[in-house]
Amino acid sequence: MSNNMPRPDGGAHLRTVALPRDANASGDIFGGWTLSQMDLAGGTFAAAHSGKRVVTVRIDAVEFLKPVSVGDDVSVFCELEHEGDTSIAVRIEVWARVRTGDAPHKVTEGVFRYVAVGEDGKPTAAS
Repeated sequence: MSNNMPRPDGGAHLRTVALPRDANASGDIFGGWTLSQMDLAGGTFAAAHSGKRVVTVRIDAVEFLKPVSVGDDVSVFCELEHEGDTSIAVRIEVWARVRTGDAPHKVTEGVFRYVAVGEDGKPTAAS
């Protein structure tokens, strides 16, 4: 995983602003907050792709590349990495930019895995 890649094409699947309540004592945004934004975007992406309710079952290879600061404009981009019988793997990248700046940079990336579930909460065909 690398920070040398260009930002993904297309619009962000989630966009928000990092707020002071999401920061640690050093003023950096908690990694857990970033993970929750990734899971929100990835779960929505996987549900839209499958047309089913999905649940998060695993997070693979998350790498925090740079800190997110209070006030940063944070965008989350999703891409289908793999689809199995019941599972969907989503590659997720988080990009941030200073609100008054125009040069976003990748801050976090990883792969989240979701399983499609039926009304009974048991795994079902992903598509």
